[in-house]
Amino acid sequence: MKKIQLVSSLFVALAFFSGPAFATDISEMRTPAGLDVWYVQEKSIPILSVEISFPRGSVHEPDGLGGLANMVSSTLDEGAGDLNALAFQTRLEELAISMSFGSSKDTFRVSLKTLSKNRDEAFRLLGLALQSPRFDQKAVERIRRQIQTRLIGQAEDANAIAAKAWFKKTYGDHPYGRPSLGTKQSIARITPADLKAWVDANFRLDGILIGAVGDVDQAEIGRLLDIALAALPKAQVTPEVSKIMPSSAGSTIVIRKPNPQSVVMFGMPGIMRDDPDYYAAYVMNYVLGGGGFTSRLYQEVREKRGLAYSVYSYLYPYEHSAIYLGGLGTANERVVESLDVVKAEISKLAEQGITDEELVKAKVFLNGSFPLRLDSNAKIARMLVAIRISDLGMGYIDQRPGFINAVTVEDVRRVARRLLRSGAMTWVIVGDPAGIDG
Repeated sequence: MKKIQLVSSLFVALAFFSGPAFATDISEMRTPAGLDVWYVQEKSIPILSVEISFPRGSVHEPDGLGGLANMVSSTLDEGAGDLNALAFQTRLEELAISMSFGSSKDTFRVSLKTLSKNRDEAFRLLGLALQSPRFDQKAVERIRRQIQTRLIGQAEDANAIAAKAWFKKTYGDHPYGRPSLGTKQSIARITPADLKAWVDANFRLDGILIGAVGDVDQAEIGRLLDIALAALPKAQVTPEVSKIMPSSAGSTIVIRKPNPQSVVMFGMPGIMRDDPDYYAAYVMNYVLGGGGFTSRLYQEVREKRGLAYSVYSYLYPYEHSAIYLGGLGTANERVVESLDVVKAEISKLAEQGITDEELVKAKVFLNGSFPLRLDSNAKIARMLVAIRISDLGMGYIDQRPGFINAVTVEDVRRVARRLLRSGAMTWVIVGDPAGIDG
């Protein structure tokens, strides 16, 4: 068993936080069935939280069945074993058990939270959902209608239209270019047999990552996890998903909609999570568009000129790719001016970097706000799995402030020159922008 103590930097006197440090003992343990788990024993409240990640997401869906992973996530708690949808949901509600599922492009997430006194039943129900989901036709049709309704809404939503077009233009026929929710046609095509086949093929123990936090000891958490997971198949057959970086050619796409305002989405190749320059890029993004009211884009686009009601940017590393995305919303007649300001700020940062004052403020916020991600058992469990997905190591929480504090102005200038190339950006504009062809 491996154990490490992580001390979060709440004790640092920062603009947003001032208080005592807290320490969290993270143990790396193995259940009797051989499952590797990162576990924190937290005795202050009688709650047990578990986060599980399978290394399978929408990029692994069969051709023609887009949205399958998402539909699985929406139907797993609609009955399992000898319990139909109503009976399963009633049992969860009676015992105040929170069970949720979600899919991303690269992974499938499972979250469980229960009062410790109800833990045996909670893990039994989780095991039923993962091993014996019913996928009854009536429940599947109800979920299908819900998804179709969301798709209808997205077809009229400018932000959703822009995102779909941007990813399609950027990734083409690569799985990252497919909408995770699927399409009207693919959702109509999915059958209960398809849902079961997805579960059988992808809920396997190879590559599973588990984080748990609660007021029981290691032996008990091992027993409980084995109840839910040990019977799953071990071998994982993983189709190859090729690595891909967005094109740096740059382009502008205009999707005409008779709206009074336009939504703009822009992006370019980003930076992978394991890149040595990642933390410098993280700080750079905070200054450019990730810092909310304090970011350069917000100040220049909204505060000084009143051009947009929102503007932002963020880094998005996937397992097989990385993108740097941003967006804004503005009146149709102000789109050209808004884009000019964004391009100018990107070019300015690429050429000149950031100031010493901006660097200090970024570090204060990025380190000071981080403990908010660890203020509940569920958040800690989620963080443990996120750390494992990115292979950051057990010492990450303790080491993270040092990684950020080590970033220099020159580091940010170097990575800005590397990443921020306005000519490499793909722009998608949804609305009726004046002065732009398309």
